[in-house]
Amino acid sequence: MKQRLISLDVLRGLTMILMTIVNNPGDWGHVYPPLLHAEWHGCTPTDLVFPTFLLIVGISVVLATPLKTLNGPALQRIVTRTLRIFCLGMFSGFFVRIHLFGLEGNALLAARLVVTAIVVVALFSEYDRKWQFITATGIFVLMIGLAFSGIEPFDTVRIPGVLQRIAVVYLIASLLYLKTGWRTQAILGTVLLVAYWGIMTLIPVPGVGEANLERGTNLAAWLDNLLLPGHLWATSKTWDPEGILSTLPAIGTGIIGLLIGTLLKSDVLSKLEKVKYMLLGGLAGVVIGWLWSLSFPLNKALWTSSFVLHAGGWALFFLAIFYYIIDLKGYSKWTAFFVIFGVNPMVVFFFTGMIFRILNAVKVENPAGGSEKMNLVPYFYQYQLTPLFADPRMASLAQALLLVLLWFVILWILYRKKLVFKV
Repeated sequence: MKQRLISLDVLRGLTMILMTIVNNPGDWGHVYPPLLHAEWHGCTPTDLVFPTFLLIVGISVVLATPLKTLNGPALQRIVTRTLRIFCLGMFSGFFVRIHLFGLEGNALLAARLVVTAIVVVALFSEYDRKWQFITATGIFVLMIGLAFSGIEPFDTVRIPGVLQRIAVVYLIASLLYLKTGWRTQAILGTVLLVAYWGIMTLIPVPGVGEANLERGTNLAAWLDNLLLPGHLWATSKTWDPEGILSTLPAIGTGIIGLLIGTLLKSDVLSKLEKVKYMLLGGLAGVVIGWLWSLSFPLNKALWTSSFVLHAGGWALFFLAIFYYIIDLKGYSKWTAFFVIFGVNPMVVFFFTGMIFRILNAVKVENPAGGSEKMNLVPYFYQYQLTPLFADPRMASLAQALLLVLLWFVILWILYRKKLVFKV
């Protein structure tokens, strides 16, 4: 395993652990408030998780790129990785929609698992780069084609998503890093954030009226529903928290990561100077983002420009602390648990959702009686886990923590075998 920046792996690992916890409670009706997203405007600790990961994507682009040269092989590698990440995100929505040869029950589950295994081998394995590109392109074209074919049930599969946004930000950040310097990146990032502010607050919404930042009636929601009708977040169906327009400021988050990565890679600055710059940058981001929020509210679902700076500031602040403790002072014995999660994030991203989809395909007898069977996950939570706790919020958290423990065992095995899957 090649030398890595441990503090960055720790931050990435902490982000993955928190993401696992906040996305997988036993019962959404019983969750501790800090582990929930803000209802709309505002910012909770949970809202900071995804932007922290996107910022790390930008940092990693810099640290993982030995030469700033955009040639044919480099472009093919970037596009291939982009398609692979995007396809993994889309396939999570396709899994439960796969129907083959009229199969049902366990036979259908087995068929879906076979298809999943083929996709996993195709998108996670290392083989000839040309064939990686061809395979990823083929899977992408197939899924997009099915989504817009009008064939049920693919005609309502979600196209945007967390991994899809990561893929787009990675693509743009990689190209920017290879073709521009840090000053150009800083200017472009600023332009994106200011332009998004203007777009969202000044341009009238067709069919609605004046520009607004309300749920479902803002310009970003209008554009999502115009271009991707039926392919949006299932909870809303008319807008998407990882939608098209809000991807612009998300790219700004990736650009902040590029700037931090350039700082960390500098041979001119000492480690202590890097810590000072990161602390100052983090403080500036938090404060400027908060001040901007007075006119452009913090909003994770809209990925507002103020949210980009505020969330980026907090991420930078924590990175500075980890960098100081681990890379400057050398206190690293405590980091193993977080590093294990930090070196294989795509495995956790993809398979966490798949685990629950697979387990929920298993049916068990309903203890309450009746002929209809229960899905395995709600059965386990309701009849095995909940009775162990007096507070239903603790029971809900316990299920998420059990998933973290399961992942620790899996990732520890991969870590011991030096297996890192980068997609």
